[in-house]
Amino acid sequence: MKITVAKTAGFCFGVNRAVNTVYRLLENGERVCTLGPIIHNPQLVAELEKRGVRTVESPCEVKNGETLVIRSHGVAKAVTDEAAASGVKTVDATCPFVAKIHGIVSAAGNDGYVTLIAGDPDHQEVMGIVGHCTGEAYVFKTPQELGEFLENKEKTGKKPVILVAQTTFNAKIFEECKKNLKKVYTNAKIFDTICNATSMRQQEARELSRRNDVMVVIGGRHSSNTAKLFDVCRENCGRTYLIETASELENLSFENCGNIGVVAGASTPAGIIKEVIKTMSENLQPVEEQAEVKETVQKSFDEMTDEEAFEASLSGLTGDQKVCGTVIAVNPTEITVDIGRGVTGYVTADEYSQDPDAKLTEEVKAGDKLNLIIMKINDQEGTALLSKRRYDAIAGWDNIVAAKDSGEIVTGVVRDIIKGGVVAYSNNIRVFIPASQATASKGEPLEDLKGKEVSFRIIEIGRGHRAVGSIRSVLKEQRKAAEDKIWENIAVGDRFTGVVKSLTSYGAFVDIGGVDGMVHISELSWQRIKNPSEVVLVGDTVEVYVKALDTEKRKISLGYKKPEDNPWVIFENNYKVGDTVKVTIVSMTTYGAFARIIPGIDGLIHISQIANKHVAKPQDELTAGQEVEAKIIAIDLDKKRVSLSIRALLEPEVTEEEQADVKAADEVVYESSDETNE
Repeated sequence: MKITVAKTAGFCFGVNRAVNTVYRLLENGERVCTLGPIIHNPQLVAELEKRGVRTVESPCEVKNGETLVIRSHGVAKAVTDEAAASGVKTVDATCPFVAKIHGIVSAAGNDGYVTLIAGDPDHQEVMGIVGHCTGEAYVFKTPQELGEFLENKEKTGKKPVILVAQTTFNAKIFEECKKNLKKVYTNAKIFDTICNATSMRQQEARELSRRNDVMVVIGGRHSSNTAKLFDVCRENCGRTYLIETASELENLSFENCGNIGVVAGASTPAGIIKEVIKTMSENLQPVEEQAEVKETVQKSFDEMTDEEAFEASLSGLTGDQKVCGTVIAVNPTEITVDIGRGVTGYVTADEYSQDPDAKLTEEVKAGDKLNLIIMKINDQEGTALLSKRRYDAIAGWDNIVAAKDSGEIVTGVVRDIIKGGVVAYSNNIRVFIPASQATASKGEPLEDLKGKEVSFRIIEIGRGHRAVGSIRSVLKEQRKAAEDKIWENIAVGDRFTGVVKSLTSYGAFVDIGGVDGMVHISELSWQRIKNPSEVVLVGDTVEVYVKALDTEKRKISLGYKKPEDNPWVIFENNYKVGDTVKVTIVSMTTYGAFARIIPGIDGLIHISQIANKHVAKPQDELTAGQEVEAKIIAIDLDKKRVSLSIRALLEPEVTEEEQADVKAADEVVYESSDETNE
């Protein structure tokens, strides 16, 4: 069993534009309501409702703070006038092809023409068209209804007639109507306003229905273009089914059918189409055939990867599709452009720039010239769908290819961090840079690159206009050039401002501008440290100087600690023998205690200098961390030794014999005093 999916299945330009308008407003934090369903697809409307999008039937229902979006089918002029008069913030998402019809019928009425409209009088698009007519207007749905009008030609008197069609009208029926009209009104102006996509969709449905046993039409039951597709398919294939979602497939019969064709309306989301194909593939075909079936689903531009969209834009490109247009008007969602020959073009925000944050109203103004590519054109309607992004991409791709051939360095901004690397954009071209080529060395965080402008080389160009770049090759070359320059001039004693790149147990490696030098742990501090991290950390900016060079091995020994910070220099400049200092006991031995004078300088208080009495062991008088005053009694700068004494600051201790002599002397004094008194 074979399943064939129409290439034209899914969102048309107008529907895609309207839906994207709503999503963009939601992403900007706005409260949104739509005038009627934004499109005729209940599943998508339900999804939008979950995100807070309300459907209203009149501008008077819009609440304060809400933005009203005009549906893709358009509305009568009186409705937009009402919205403007009431001060409602409005965004018009009317399909440009529908808006073109509004302009045609309005101008025709002003010129005295009677307007004939081929379409469903109960459809919102047709009601909107009628609402823009400024003169007499008549709607017919079938050739028979048109025939009834033509039989009563006196209705129009001698007024000239124009004919337009609903954008989703049956193309085959419209051809019949045109022939019938010309028989009666030989000078009638006929505008073929059936959307190009609609014509192609119906033609493909007609062809598929002729060569398949069963046809499945996917779309909303209230969708006009879906209903037309159903009618077209049923003309040639009796077993034609209309479904809205994949869940309805279980109620359908596919017995005794070898080939199945699938078409979808312009309002059918790609996700629903994919789900239908997946379900049919699982139930009706061997697993190995599923991939082939899935690939037949045509992707919308929104679903395509950048490479796929770019490939699609180049397909069948000719010089005639490149134009230079003049900006007529700009709003936040699209640019209106005059490209000459009576054609009005539209550039949506998505097709303006690769940058999702680009603001149309800030970057473009009326009168600007834009280089564009025509993506779709309707000569009868005088409208065109244009893309600046794709024009820039083509020009950018030429530059990328040239850079690959010449080895030239290009620049770009890193936009995304993805699995396996980063994505940068240069000249609006997506360039993938593998993780192994994104940084100077392995293990460096890729996140630091996001949002930064980087330089890289194009190292590979693959199928589908895929480009691969390397930042590492540029960094390596730049580093080599910087290294050579440093080695040409470097000398012992030179000072550098560097960045700590890595730490080891024995020191720190510092980048001094293209070359790494090592600061040994002993050179980091005048004090004894156990680990370099006690002094510096990776990423620190440090001042270093060259202590030694090995030009053969290209190794540089750096110094970090400064001579003026040498604690012995500080001590010599600020202290001398005889000074009394406040010190802190840091350790003790059997022969005395060591006390911290200043960081890096410890003095010895010999056990004999701890007190003015006999001390058996230092711990009897002192404890670690205790602060005491001591006198500097000796300094040996050569041996880096300082002797301290607490005893020198104490009064001499009186012995028992000395106390007895003092007592005896006191008694003599007292006795002598008594004799004198007598």
